[in-house]
Amino acid sequence: MLFRLIYDEDLAQAAYLIGCQKTGDAIVVDPERDIDRYLDLAAEHGLKITAVAETHIHADFLSGARELAEKVGAKVYASGLGGADWQSKWVTGYEHRILGDGDEFMVGNIRLTTVHSPGHTPEHVSYLVTDIGGGAETPMGIITGDFVFVGDLGRPDLLESAAGIEGMMEPSARTLAGTARSFLKLDDHIQIWPAHGSGSACGKSLGAVPQSTVGYERRYNHALSLASDEQAFVDFILAGQPEPPVYFARMKAWNRDGVPLLGEVPTPTRLDAGEVADAVAGTRVIDIRDWDAFRDGHLPGANWTTDGLGFLMAVGSYVEPDERIVLVCREDQVDVLVRDLVRIGLDKVEAVVTPEVFGAFVAAGGSVETAPEIAASQLCDRIDAPHVKVLDVRRAAEHEIENIEHAVNVAHTRLVPRIGEVPGGDGPIYVHCAGGIRSGMAVSELRRRGFDAVNVAGGWSAMKKAGCGATVAAG
Repeated sequence: MLFRLIYDEDLAQAAYLIGCQKTGDAIVVDPERDIDRYLDLAAEHGLKITAVAETHIHADFLSGARELAEKVGAKVYASGLGGADWQSKWVTGYEHRILGDGDEFMVGNIRLTTVHSPGHTPEHVSYLVTDIGGGAETPMGIITGDFVFVGDLGRPDLLESAAGIEGMMEPSARTLAGTARSFLKLDDHIQIWPAHGSGSACGKSLGAVPQSTVGYERRYNHALSLASDEQAFVDFILAGQPEPPVYFARMKAWNRDGVPLLGEVPTPTRLDAGEVADAVAGTRVIDIRDWDAFRDGHLPGANWTTDGLGFLMAVGSYVEPDERIVLVCREDQVDVLVRDLVRIGLDKVEAVVTPEVFGAFVAAGGSVETAPEIAASQLCDRIDAPHVKVLDVRRAAEHEIENIEHAVNVAHTRLVPRIGEVPGGDGPIYVHCAGGIRSGMAVSELRRRGFDAVNVAGGWSAMKKAGCGATVAAG
């Protein structure tokens, strides 16, 4: 048996390629939409991807299952559990099998056994993997999807907090407790292969280790240790969950109904200085340069974000799928950023402006805007003055611990649907987070929408050091 983890650092997402070296058959579990990576890896090991499986209908990225079924004829394995509302509707157009609890299927000489593991979502399944061809009679490991992570469990609140289905949160948490109790009956030696690692929004305290064992999690996973006390488990698992990015609801619907086929990864045009003004008209500009560079001059209406884990959290929360996109970034960042975007359905990546081209554009008299910023000490000096407006874009759990008493709290990933809560009227809005990064993202979006938003340099950490502590209210 060949087993490979394919990890996406920017979504903290894991897919798995499992192949039978004797027959040459392989399966991919929980693939992302740009499938060339899986095809290349399989070919490198003399394998052909003949099957694809999903643990559940994902909320944080677009599945590549349909893409594999379309391109190479992979047979699709999907859950038939949890009720009709939670079934993948698109699979009927392809060779597929709908799975129930305990169902088995073979990929070459490898047996996968379906285990219903609801709680994160009603249809969620895990897969026990047994290497029959290698002489094994018991499973080596279990692909747990968004059920068991290293050090955490998948959050049960997303159907309510992200998809807007009221009344799902607590019943899902209680279901998850029961699933956890069943999981603890597995043998200690069984390896755990989860769908996410540290940084994913699908949990609150995921470990940075890619895999674990049932025995290790039994000893050290706090959520699992509470499974026998259902109310304590529910209280713990629902407390402090981060606000989900806006795009999660869209991913859920597309993954259920059918992800648009991608074909090839987009290849954006590289612009020169003379082309910039016309090319960016009517587009959404996403600028990934350092904050200081963006603050001092950027294309009008641009959004600022970091790369890495923060990129899709912000862009997915601010940009719609029908928008044409121009990236301002280094050449060596382009491929990663384009792939990140298509993984959440932002396919219209039209052009790239490198920092060198942007500099030439500015030198030639091109129009730019700036993003105002205030030192934390300056804000603290005026914080108690009448009509000073403060927007805290940290997560609610952070805000509740300590905050400026009159600050409005809206997490930067929920800014668009809650834009009506942002203080309006005359005068600036001072925007802070913990360290000045998330607030920079929020400031760029607010200014694009016409708000006089000002970033607080250094965020809450700098504000406390500057003496704003007198106005701190404990949550």
